[in-house]
Amino acid sequence: MRARKVAYWVATVLIAFSMGSGGIGQLARVPGVVDGFVRLLGYPAYFVTILGFWKLLGAIAILVPGFPRLKEWAYAGIFFDLTGAAASSAAVRSQAFHVIVPLVLTGVLMVSWALRPDSRAIAKMIPCRSDDEELKPSAAKIA
Repeated sequence: MRARKVAYWVATVLIAFSMGSGGIGQLARVPGVVDGFVRLLGYPAYFVTILGFWKLLGAIAILVPGFPRLKEWAYAGIFFDLTGAAASSAAVRSQAFHVIVPLVLTGVLMVSWALRPDSRAIAKMIPCRSDDEELKPSAAKIA
């Protein structure tokens, strides 16, 4: 159980650092970051700020305790960001590094998501209602 917890935190901190530092760089409008988005990928400059803002919030969301529903949205957003980065880089025939790194980080993200403790998972926080009488099919309801 300890190895699972360590693996979860290593993966989570790596993703949070990657997203957080990238988000800060985008919000600070670091020239190399903006140039990569605008000149190489063809996105508008304001898109850098939007992505930076959400990356930073996503990094915070996966680190803080509680808020399991927010964490699910953050994991989804980070997944979309990383796979979108890989697809965008592949579409403009960027160097393989710019396609492979986001895909590797997507794998690390999936490890973090899969190993998260029950207290950080929404599926564990909301009990299944399959025992609820209203949800069970009955002959009277069907007829």
